[in-house]
Amino acid sequence: MTEPAPPPPVAGDADAEARDKLLAQVASLPALPGVYRFLDAAGQVLYVGKARQLKKRVASYFQKDHDGTRIGVMVGRIAQLETTVVRTEAEALLLENNLIKALDPKFNILFRDDKSYPYLKLVTHDFPRVAYYRGSVDRKHRYFGPYPGAWAVKETIQLLQKVFRLRTCEDTVFAHRSRPCLLYQIRRCSGPCVGLVAKDDYARDVADAERFLLGESDEVIATLQRRMSAFAESLQYERAAVVRDQIGALSRVLHQQSMDESSLSARERDVDIVAVKVQGGQACVNLAMVRGGRHLGDRAYFPAHVEDASALVRDESADETVSPEQAVLEAFVAQHYLGTAPPPALVTSHALDPSLVQVLSEQCGLRIHAQHQPREQRRVWLEMAVKGAELALARLLAEEGSQRERTRALVEALDLPADDLDTFRIECFDVSHTAGEATQASCVVYQNHAMRPAEYRRFNVEDITPGDDYAAMRQVLTRRYAKLAEQVNRADPGPGEARARLPGLVLIDGGRGQVSVAREVFEELGLDLSLIAGVEKGEGRKVGLEELVFADGRPKLALGHDSAALMLVAQIRDEAHRFAITGMRARRARIRTGGSRLEDIAGVGPKKRARLLQRFGGVRGVSSASVDDLASVDGISRELAEEIYRALH
Repeated sequence: MTEPAPPPPVAGDADAEARDKLLAQVASLPALPGVYRFLDAAGQVLYVGKARQLKKRVASYFQKDHDGTRIGVMVGRIAQLETTVVRTEAEALLLENNLIKALDPKFNILFRDDKSYPYLKLVTHDFPRVAYYRGSVDRKHRYFGPYPGAWAVKETIQLLQKVFRLRTCEDTVFAHRSRPCLLYQIRRCSGPCVGLVAKDDYARDVADAERFLLGESDEVIATLQRRMSAFAESLQYERAAVVRDQIGALSRVLHQQSMDESSLSARERDVDIVAVKVQGGQACVNLAMVRGGRHLGDRAYFPAHVEDASALVRDESADETVSPEQAVLEAFVAQHYLGTAPPPALVTSHALDPSLVQVLSEQCGLRIHAQHQPREQRRVWLEMAVKGAELALARLLAEEGSQRERTRALVEALDLPADDLDTFRIECFDVSHTAGEATQASCVVYQNHAMRPAEYRRFNVEDITPGDDYAAMRQVLTRRYAKLAEQVNRADPGPGEARARLPGLVLIDGGRGQVSVAREVFEELGLDLSLIAGVEKGEGRKVGLEELVFADGRPKLALGHDSAALMLVAQIRDEAHRFAITGMRARRARIRTGGSRLEDIAGVGPKKRARLLQRFGGVRGVSSASVDDLASVDGISRELAEEIYRALH
């Protein structure tokens, strides 16, 4: 008698086996510094962390009950573990920061990588000019900054014009002036373009401006006073009056700064002040910059994934978690300064990990001094930064609260099933073209009470009758939802494949005709018709009189012109229209100029393309040219001319 076959393994057994395998991997980790990465079943990185001792740190996630928390959700999704052993904790910190930026893990505190700060540029020239600059710096010119925003640079340029009368015109304009411009007339430039100031005198003004930007304001004023006295003694009263006006303007500016820099050394006059405020599941980091003893303003940052952030960051020396504010602060300092040159002094609202400060010092070759309990002037700066963080965060929370109420109002007005407002998703479509040319459609996404530009999509519409908006909408909706419909209608998702989810609402910018097309597409795909709503223009196409048209047979719905639901619909519809219009215009320009056709030809770079366009008067001329004509252009070989001819015909 044969024995019955053993029962097939069930999912629970497989999960338990995978968890045991993961725990065995954790137990075998070394007690060395390194970086660990948690991944889910699909291979997506959930979290990246560093540790002084990998085994102790990683094991702590699996030794406690995290039920009901966001950390518990993460731990429950961990299917794979990857580690990298390094020599020191400093190396671990650098590697962790690089991986966070590259992998964008879901549970790490993330700051948008925005290092493009503006500078004030002093362009090298016989008569140097001051200019606004954004980008990488070089040694050819002098740069001052960075500044927290463009407004700070422009204010400083206006100050230099007013006090030192430095020029701001481009070199090409400077070289071809025959008479002074308006800036000379209003005493904002000394007129070097037409020889109204001697080269030595202008160079002296430039040197004074540089010293002022470096924080040597007292020395600059003393120099100006001596110069004024010398002019007066030699009976050059007009020149003495000009210097007197410079001193007066500079003194007024320094008084308005209201910063007492007399007690600061030259090294201490470059300081960044970083203040953190955490409230309501959100955080704000306010960065204020002081350069040359002058407070240049501040800039607010709002990180993602702040919830339960402190529980994921552990002080291994004390075996306990740090405060949310400290977790956010350290994440900001690591992501913002590692790889760049920080100022020699940081004033922070909370203490920084000494190892982080040490790594910053090592990477820039200069000892960085971090201070979180400052006195005197730095205390004033920190209090200003903290207040700025509180105000910015309060403004963000108020805006989010208002946007959440808009989401709630729309869901209630349409009687939509929304178990979680925070995950409710809206996708909106619009079609744009110019008399049928360059037809392009847009799909914009609203979720978590905000537009999600990273998830926007554009669709190039082909193979339809030009100007047929209905055919364009049919093609776009089919392309967007065909594959998704297969996953939704499938009984069981494949291995490692998450169950697909449709948006809670699909908005169509159009009336009954467009909605009818959407209904046909959804019927063919077997999707729920109640998801579709068209935004129809009201009487006279006036803003605020829009009506919603439904695909499932419900009557039209006219929302009140001041209702929160209509405000949200209008916001999303306008964004879809903007995104479609900008894409259509760019595509139309490419089609009309044909520039992309030339750029796509191997061997035709910007210089050769410019020569071709200049020689033949445009792409049409290039297309009409023979191989011999093309080969006569400087830099175009016979073989390349034949390749260009083939590509354009």
